[in-house]
Amino acid sequence: MTDALLETAISNWGPRFTANGVDASDYARITNVLERWDDWCRAWSSGAEDHLDLGVTALEEGRRRSACESFARAATYFHFAKFLFVHDRDQSMVAHARAVDALNRATPLFDTPTSREVIDFKGSKLVALFRTPNASGPHPTVLLIPGLDSTKEEFRDVERAFLDRGMATFALDGPGQGEAEWTLPLQPEWEEVGEVVLAHMHTMPAIDQARVGVWGVSLGGFYAARLASADLPIRATIALAGPYNLGATWKDLNPLTRRAFEVRSFSSSPEEAEQRAWDMTLEGFAEKISQPLMVIMGKRDRLFPWQDGERLANEARGENTFILLEDGNHGCANVIYRHRPLGADWMAARLGVASQ
Repeated sequence: MTDALLETAISNWGPRFTANGVDASDYARITNVLERWDDWCRAWSSGAEDHLDLGVTALEEGRRRSACESFARAATYFHFAKFLFVHDRDQSMVAHARAVDALNRATPLFDTPTSREVIDFKGSKLVALFRTPNASGPHPTVLLIPGLDSTKEEFRDVERAFLDRGMATFALDGPGQGEAEWTLPLQPEWEEVGEVVLAHMHTMPAIDQARVGVWGVSLGGFYAARLASADLPIRATIALAGPYNLGATWKDLNPLTRRAFEVRSFSSSPEEAEQRAWDMTLEGFAEKISQPLMVIMGKRDRLFPWQDGERLANEARGENTFILLEDGNHGCANVIYRHRPLGADWMAARLGVASQ
C-alpha cells in the first residue's frame, strides 16, 4: 500500500467500522484490494449496494426482519463510503443520499417504534432518528451526538445498548453532520443547538422531559460536554473520546481529519480551519458542569490524548466518573465490550430506569 491517505484510513478506523455494523469479512474484502484513496467511496458504495439488493429481495419475499437488517447495514456502508471522502463532493453527496435512503427504508421495519424528526435550525434543518423501547411511555431518552465524521446512520448498535435497557434514543445529525453537513457549518456553540433540539424533544409526548441524557463520541463528546455545561434540562452526560481543545491537538491530527474539519467548518483554507479549531474548547465551560458526567478515553487514542478527558472530569463540579481503557483506541471502538454496556448501565441508573 503506497497511498498515504488510504493507509491512514485503514490503520485508524478498522475497529470502528466493525464495531458499528460492518461485517468483518466485508471490511477485509473491500479494503484488501484498494490501492488508492480515490477508490474508497466507490468500493464501499458497491459493498452497500450488495446489502441493499439483499434487503430488496428479502422484502419481496416477506422476510421483513432480514430486509431491515440489510437496509440498515447498507446505510452504514454508504455512510462509511463518504465519511472522510470530502475531496470529491459529487461522489460524497451521492453516497450520502444513498445512506439516508437506505436508512429510511429500514426504519419502518425496525422492531421498535421509530420516527424521523426534522427540526428547523438557522434557515436549514437538523434531522434525528427517534426510537423507543417496546413499552408504554413517556420514556427516559438519550440524545446521541455524532462526531466530525459520524452520523445517525452509524448508530444502530449504540441505540441498541440503550433501548435494551429501557431508554429511548434520539440520534441527531447536528450542524456540519450528516443531513446538515451541506448547509450548516459545524460549530462549537452546542449550547444553542441543544436549546433548539431539546425544545423540539419537549413537544414529543413519548419523551419524559425530566429524564433526558446525552451521549457523544469523538467531537460529539466535546459537543456533549458543552451541552452539559449549559443551563439545559439534562440529567446526565457521557463524553466518549472527545477533545478538550481541538486547536491544541490540531498539528497531531491526521490529514484526513484535518481536511474534513476544514470542509465541514466551511473554512476557506487550512489556516482558517486551524484557527476555528481553537474555538472548539472546554476552557471556561467544563467547570460549569454540575450534573453527573462520565468521561471515557482510550490510552491508545491516536487523535485526542487521554489526558483531555481526565482534565474534563477533574474540572467538572458535579458527580463525575473517569474511565481510562488501557488498550482503547480512538472512540475505544476496539474494546466496545468494556464501555458500551457500562455506559448504558450508568445512564440508566442516572435516568431512573429500573434494573434490567
